[in-house]
Amino acid sequence: MPIARLARRTTLLLAGALLLTGCGGQGTTATQDGAAGSGSGSGAAGYPRTVTNCGQKVRVDAPPQRAVSLNQGTTEIMLSLGLGDRMAGTATWTDPLPRALEKENAKVERLADNNPSFEKVLDTEPDFVLSSFESTLGKGGVATRAQFEKLGVPTYVSPSDCAKDNTGDTDGSRATPLTMEDIYGEIRDLAAVFGVEERGAALVTSLKERMDKAVAGIDTEKAKDTTFLYWFANSEAPYMGGCCGAPGIITRTLGAENVFDSTHDEWPQINWETVADRNPDFLVIGDLSRKSETAETAAKKIEFLETNPVTRNMDAVKHRRYVRLSGQAMNPSIRTVEGVERVAAALRAHAPAA
Repeated sequence: MPIARLARRTTLLLAGALLLTGCGGQGTTATQDGAAGSGSGSGAAGYPRTVTNCGQKVRVDAPPQRAVSLNQGTTEIMLSLGLGDRMAGTATWTDPLPRALEKENAKVERLADNNPSFEKVLDTEPDFVLSSFESTLGKGGVATRAQFEKLGVPTYVSPSDCAKDNTGDTDGSRATPLTMEDIYGEIRDLAAVFGVEERGAALVTSLKERMDKAVAGIDTEKAKDTTFLYWFANSEAPYMGGCCGAPGIITRTLGAENVFDSTHDEWPQINWETVADRNPDFLVIGDLSRKSETAETAAKKIEFLETNPVTRNMDAVKHRRYVRLSGQAMNPSIRTVEGVERVAAALRAHAPAA
């Protein structure tokens, strides 16, 4: 290890925790702790400041300069906020990036396609670590938030993930349906942490405008009678979208019906006989580039659907009513707006306004 990094690592080990455990709820708020020049921070205007995140208080003394994003969802928010130059690394990818983000992303080191090691992250000398999922910054993930805390590295987890029950062996369940406001709140949080609030406000406004435009031209009465099924991955024990995650945002926005709205699990594994029995009008299928499950790509999913004796006679399969979405669009992220746009386009063609 280079001497400079060894010194930095030693400093991290000796540093006091910047992230303080709190007793707040899962909502998120940002507060300024002291004015510039007050002696309470590094001197950066508006710092130090604290963000309440998933029941913990995250304090930063200055705008982070070497952030590491451990999931694609948080990476895309960072890049969309124009913060690629403040990133020391990224990890865990499911999809190609939107073209508008490719150039800036190419400048950021990819630490791993999946979870990097704790040591690999520390080697980047991070001053802020963020992830889309509690599991990434939990036991069995890269490291726990407490482990980073002991080294004085603040961490942040997407509030949309903390809002669900992540106990047990599933992908979690939601008592309360996710909304786009949860995602907009995350954008505002990160914009506040990095001191780019105006960029955050502009990004939220842009996403809201796209949401409004997506629903134009849809006959709401016809939409009520249109059913969708969301298949993320795996052909043996397929993960289907439940009522209240990103698929729920898409379906509710369009006024349609998800055939598995009866389950609050985020991604319940449901057998094909049950899927065929529900016989949805449309199949919304994940088109993933990762290789951790069976039938990751849309092409593989369609091949399975059209050859499997249980599924090949479903109406959506016979009429090839497929909507291909990125994995990010099917997870709570800024790409969920893309999901609304693409599913809306299919619905508009199927049930145009009179």
